[in-house]
Amino acid sequence: MLADRRFRALLAAGLTLLGIAAMGGIAWAAQPQPWEIGMQPPATPIKDRIEALHDELLVIISLITLFVLGLLLYVIVKFNHRRHPVPTRTSHNPVVEILWTVIPVLILVLIAIPSFKLMYYMDAVPQADMTIKVTGHQWYWSYAYPDQGGFEINSNIIPDDQLKPGQKRLLDVDNPLVIPVNTTIRVQVTGTDVIHSWFVPSFGVQEYAVIGRLNEAWMRVEHEGMYYGECNQICGINHAFMPISVKVVSPDAFQQWAAEAKKSAENGGAAATVVAVNGAAPEAPDRN
Repeated sequence: MLADRRFRALLAAGLTLLGIAAMGGIAWAAQPQPWEIGMQPPATPIKDRIEALHDELLVIISLITLFVLGLLLYVIVKFNHRRHPVPTRTSHNPVVEILWTVIPVLILVLIAIPSFKLMYYMDAVPQADMTIKVTGHQWYWSYAYPDQGGFEINSNIIPDDQLKPGQKRLLDVDNPLVIPVNTTIRVQVTGTDVIHSWFVPSFGVQEYAVIGRLNEAWMRVEHEGMYYGECNQICGINHAFMPISVKVVSPDAFQQWAAEAKKSAENGGAAATVVAVNGAAPEAPDRN
């Protein structure tokens, strides 16, 4: 009976792990996927390093989990009531106490070293090729291009009744942020009212938009395509309706778009008319 119970427990654990792995496999896309539990594919060097650290930590925590599980099973089997009707009365063990103090400290140091390296890498903005200013409002985003003449566009969610075929509900906007591929971009983020958070998972970039404060990040997107994000800070009743859409195009297409956008802005054109890019960018690549 005991052997049967152990077998059923191990079988259940194995099936659970297989189910988790199967669900994780569908998460590789540059937009949210049903039932995803993994991360979206990396599109920047920052996100590459974030995933590398994640994978290292996954190995460490898996080994710790297996060790604790094995120790627990060993204690259950060896020190059960049937084998030891009279429990041990050992109050302490100096060697064991030293080990369970020193080993966790060493593990934390092992984790801290790459973590701090990544934090400093993300914080140090390299020499940028261009700057974009992101401003959070209740409940939309605006994007300014100071290096392309200072024009600004507003980015609002597309209502459900105005969605066109192929557009994504709660993700697509009327005016996406347009940037060139393989370009180092300084992103300056601020707000006009409550705290918002500009977050694009595939970029590994998240910055708070705080009124009266200018936060900085940087990104270098390595693949053309459409990338999606969301405001990642609860900011009021319509918090769920201020998505982020980023269209990454070739440098030539960006320059053409920027010239048209600046001209339209100078002529008082509506924001919706200044973001049309000749040749829509493809979907972000599936890099599974």
